[in-house]
Order: sequence, then structure tokens, then C-alpha cells
Amino acid sequence: MTTIAANTIGEAWLNVARTILSDGDRSTYDGLRIHELLMVNLIVASPHPSDEIIERYADFDRLAWMHANFTDHTVVPELGDADSYATRLYDYGRTGLDQVHWVVERLRADPTCRSATITTFQPLSDTSYIPCISLLDFFLVNDELRLVVYAHSIDFGAKGYANLVELASIQHEVGKELVVDVGSLTMIVKSAHIYDGELAYMTSVLERGAVT
Repeated sequence: MTTIAANTIGEAWLNVARTILSDGDRSTYDGLRIHELLMVNLIVASPHPSDEIIERYADFDRLAWMHANFTDHTVVPELGDADSYATRLYDYGRTGLDQVHWVVERLRADPTCRSATITTFQPLSDTSYIPCISLLDFFLVNDELRLVVYAHSIDFGAKGYANLVELASIQHEVGKELVVDVGSLTMIVKSAHIYDGELAYMTSVLERGAVT
């Protein structure tokens, strides 16, 4: 496993993208050519949804698309009309179950809890689309909220930075409800990759945003 540490989510995005391009192997994803780094452990010490690097270099249309995915309860046409992350997190299986509220109440009742764990995977309906981010695991250490996320794959050329923004936002949302500080955000990614179609964009970003 490759461990990549950074202070902010913007730094994490650039560091993991640089490592994918320097150390990754050539592969394919859904028939498209990619640079891929398997089994990445990305640790962000101070995650915050408002990030200077992302605001400077990210594609705002893609940020808006991901934000809608995490906040709009309608289906996502680009994903074959699959349920959005908003539905999966706040109305799981369209049953009315707010999983984020469940996490807050579980940690409020027991700050030492190590099973405040929720999933975005809906096996009964996810027969063709499998959400990239499938597990969010929250826990408290010395009144500091930490979050560990598992993803089967993340595209760090086009959407990975937007995923980090939305995950940091949820972490801050839970931390605010619990009245605790926000700690590290760890993302475990089986396939961290960049599509060939994003190479020119990411090369330009990395040349301008020299973070190590």
C-alpha cells in the first residue's frame, strides 16, 4: 500500500495525482486508458471543504456536479439514473433513514464507539452501478472527529478533488453537531487513477501548483 500524507485536501489531491503519474501503471477502466496506482492510503491532517488549491485549479462545473450528487436527492442521469450520494447518505434505500444523523446520535450516546460506520452501497438496487465511495467510518479521539473512507476507485484527474471537498463537508457537519474539533480524513482507495483524457489538464495543474 502507498501512503500519501498531506495537510489539506488540495495538497492531497496534487500529491496523489503526482504519485499516480510517476509511480502508477498503465491500465484500463471501463475500456478507457488510465494511469493507475493500486491500494493508496491518503491521509489529510486538516481537511476543510474550503480549500485554496482546489478553488484555484479545480474545474468548477465538476465541483458543482459532485456537490449536487451529495446534496440533491434526485437520480443521477450520468450514472444510469442511480441514486445520488445524498439519497444514499440521508435517505438510505429511500426508506427515510438518515445515516449521517444516525452517526451523530451513535457517537453522542457513546463517544468511544468504534462502529459509527455507514455505507452508500444499496445491494438491492445497485445491480449495474457500484458507488465509488462505499464506506464512511467516523470515530472520536480526544474530542476530535476522525473519518476513514473506503473507495473502490477514484478518478483524481476529473473528480477526486470534488469527492474530498464533499467528504470534508460531511465530516465538518458531523463535528458541528457533536461540538467537537475535526481531525484527520483518511481515504483508502483500491484504484487511484487518472484517465488519459485528463493528462494534459493534470500536467498543467501540477506544473502550476507545486505541492510536495
